[in-house]
Amino acid sequence: MEFSFQKNVISYFLVCLLCFTQFSSISCEKKVSLTLYYESLCPYCSNFIVNYLPKIFKNGMIDIVDFKLVPWGNTKLQPDNTFKCQNEHFPFIYCVESLVYHKNYTHWETCFEKLNLKKKLVTDCVLSGRGNELELQYAAETNALQPPHKYVPWVVVDGQPLYDDYMDFISFICKAYKGTTPVPSCSSSINVIKIGRKFNPFCLKQTAMSKLSTVSSAITSWLNRAKLTASA
Repeated sequence: MEFSFQKNVISYFLVCLLCFTQFSSISCEKKVSLTLYYESLCPYCSNFIVNYLPKIFKNGMIDIVDFKLVPWGNTKLQPDNTFKCQNEHFPFIYCVESLVYHKNYTHWETCFEKLNLKKKLVTDCVLSGRGNELELQYAAETNALQPPHKYVPWVVVDGQPLYDDYMDFISFICKAYKGTTPVPSCSSSINVIKIGRKFNPFCLKQTAMSKLSTVSSAITSWLNRAKLTASA
């Protein structure tokens, strides 16, 4: 029962982070949609977020992209709306995933201080029903994917999944872009879509339950401290 609660806490925490995420304010009329479906503790999701995804924030790429993160991945939704987990903005998500990438699973709380962010916004979201509401929303969106996702990271450009070509997502964005504004990132010869490359890794399911338990304990400890502070 306690472990189930801890798994739910991780899910609430991830979606509450995205409550405060906004990317690119200009019109989406001619933008290319880019959606990443992922889950925490999938090493290949962390690798993609840390080493590949930041490319969209360079050389004007984000100006042509309608970017969305959906943190649900391979999680299973139970009949009673509980979660069977397999496991303010992008810099925070990048910080957390960087720690996961480097196996510093319990140090995620340091990201608040590093980025000068207030913990209260996320704490209030996690401790309220808002976290559950958001998680169910992401579950519905992920489960409605056509074709259904097979693994994570699952990268979709303009409604089309990239399958194991996901690391070449910039090439697909450039190919899909129909606007007239030049994009420096799309003018490079390195962004030509490659055929027959090596297979890119992904997570079919999260098997490292010991990692999940470690992170769950850290987050639960943080929430307990938050509750004590709120009631003081």
